[in-house]
Order: sequence, then C-alpha cells, then structure tokens
Amino acid sequence: MRFMDLETPKISDKPLRRGENAVVEVERLTHEGRGVARAGGKVVFVSDALPGETVSARLVKRRRKHDEARTDEVLHASPQRVEPRCRWFGACGGCTLQHLDAEAQLEFKEQWLFDSLQRIGGVQPEQRMAPLRGPVWGYRRKARLGVKFVDGKGRVLVGFRERYKPYIMDMNSCEVLDPRLAALIQPLQDLIGGMSINRRLPQIEVAAGDDSIVLVLRVLDPPADADLALLAEFETQHGVVMCLQPGGLDTVARLDGSDTPPLRYALPEFDVGIQFLPIDFIQVNAAINRAMVSQAVSALALKPDDRVLDLFCGLGNFSLPLARNAGQVTGIEGHAGLVARATANAQRNGIENAEFIAADLDSDPESIAALNRQYDAILLDPPRSGAGAVCSSRSSARVHNLDLRSR
Repeated sequence: MRFMDLETPKISDKPLRRGENAVVEVERLTHEGRGVARAGGKVVFVSDALPGETVSARLVKRRRKHDEARTDEVLHASPQRVEPRCRWFGACGGCTLQHLDAEAQLEFKEQWLFDSLQRIGGVQPEQRMAPLRGPVWGYRRKARLGVKFVDGKGRVLVGFRERYKPYIMDMNSCEVLDPRLAALIQPLQDLIGGMSINRRLPQIEVAAGDDSIVLVLRVLDPPADADLALLAEFETQHGVVMCLQPGGLDTVARLDGSDTPPLRYALPEFDVGIQFLPIDFIQVNAAINRAMVSQAVSALALKPDDRVLDLFCGLGNFSLPLARNAGQVTGIEGHAGLVARATANAQRNGIENAEFIAADLDSDPESIAALNRQYDAILLDPPRSGAGAVCSSRSSARVHNLDLRSR
C-alpha cells in the first residue's frame, strides 16, 4: 500500500467495474472494520481504509447492494492511522484493524455496540461501564489454523486464510497469537510436510491453557505408523499434546486413542480454576476475561444469601466466581458436554452452591423449570446468535418480575 499527499484528489462519480480503481472518501467503518465509501452513488466497503481518509481503492467484488474494494493508496491519511505491526497484515485474513490505533479501535467497537443496540434492538443502556483494556498483542489463546500442501511452493502452509481468497497465508508467525502458539507455525509446516497424509490434513485447532498446549489435527485419512512416530516426536520436542480428529468432535483423541487431556486457566481473584477441552469455547484473551469476570461480580454486588441465574453459562466461567459470593447459583447451558465440565469444575474447586442444567435456551425456554424459580440477580452471556428466545419468553418475563433488585 502506498501513501501520497494530494491536496485536491478527484472523487470518483461513476460505478466501478471489477479491477478498476476509484478515489473515494471514507465516511465510517462497518462492524467488520472496513471503510464505508461511495462510488457512482453505490456503497463500497473498502478494506484497510479509515474514516476521514481519501483513498484510491481497487474493486475486488461486485454485489447487488454494495461493492467491495481494497485500498491501494492512501491519499489523505487519518491521524489515527498507525503502521501495522504484522508483516502479513493486509493479505492475511486473520486481522482487519491493525492500521488503526489500539485506543481508537476500542472506541470504534464500543460505539458500534451502542449503535447496534439502538438501531437493531431499539434500546439504550441506562448506564455505560468503561471498556476493559488488556494486551493487544500475543493474547489469543485459541485459534483454528488452515493447512494446505501447495504444489507451486512444494511445501505445506499452516496459517490463517488470505483475504478474499480461499488460500492459506504463507506465514511463519503471528503477532496476535499467544507466543507459545505462534512459535509452532513453522515447526508444524515442517512436521506435516514430512507426513504421508500431508494432503489430507486440512486444519489444526490450537489451544493454550495457563501451563499446557493441545493441538487437534483434523485428519481425513488415518495416519501411517511413521506419521504417528513423527507426531509423537513433535510432542516431546515442543512440550505439547497432539490429538487427532478423524470425524466429528466426539472423535477427538490422543495419538494412542486415549481421552483428550483438559487444559486449565485460573481466575486467581476468586481462587477458581477452570478446566476446558481444546474444542470448547473460551474467551480468547485471558487478561480481558479475568477483568470481565471481576467487573461482573462487582457490578452484581451480591449478598451471601442471593440466588443467581447464569444463562448460557458454558464451563462456569462466571458461575463459579459468582458462587464464591452468593448463596446459590444456577447455570443453564444448551451443550450437555459443557454442563458436565462445569459441574466437574465446581467439584474440583470445592464449590457446592452451584448447579448446572442442560437445557436449550434458544428453542423452548418455556419448558425449563429452573426459569420459574425466584432469583435475586441474573447474568446473561449469550453466544453470537443472541438470546432472543429466552428474553421474550413468558418464563423470562416471570423471572424478571420477581425479586430482582436493580443491578
């Protein structure tokens, strides 16, 4: 990408064809971090462009309601623009906002959240909490990496996918991954390149706990004995656990067929340790997660006899710290495996006042008996798909109208 300083760039006033360039003024950012501009009266989403900038953008995809483009030249730069730290930024699809100052990124995401609440949900919060801050580099403790043997390069690539393309990025490190995981990218390329099934291994789930790392290799063909020997050697050399996934998530197992060992992260403020499997959902930024849990517990201001309902409780990330301060916590989660692991986490932590129930909060919340109980506080931490069903159900209305103090 080039930078120029033109005093009076001419803004494009005609629709673009694929591959054509246009000078556009960026108005705002989409929730994905792309600049929003117009060319010939049509909206254009421009990657790597910031609000207030004038850029020369090349059209990469035409759509019915909007077009998609990438920035070729920055003609007038935003004062919030910074030099991306990653050498692959712009080509790699793993990140979209490294060219925006970290503090400005936080402001953008916060504003997008509140705009969405008002525009889509028709609601406005009565109180705003200050956004949480944490490390912006080397924080990601879980990721899914693509794997591909590329004939033109004569070797295996391991990494994130390229932007706009189905190809795997040719990379040997990553600035946002936990350094322990980033350091494995090149060794994994070398390892898989020497395996007989190097064309039949499409992805790797990487997960880092506080003191261990597990890698789950999706294999479309069974590894040969020589492949298993290479994998076992890799385990020893790099101090990781290698698992194979020949089918669905229930097929994940160690090289010898034994169960996948759990990983662990600590919430030291509450003397809580959470065990999880590499396929489980967790918050990928450990520091932010600790701060988020602390903020939630503080905001609820629980009393020793309070009854708390934790919806979409997962592994007990919030439930168990809440139980240290409340009389009783009930966690509800739709994934039975997560409920079992949450229950086991409570037992390992010596927490006896937390119960976990497997129930589908998305399809039939009316049938969940636990929603008809009285609670003093509710914590709602839904997945990306939201919590529309449980929030609009009659059971939810009854819960909300009971002994709930304003928190």
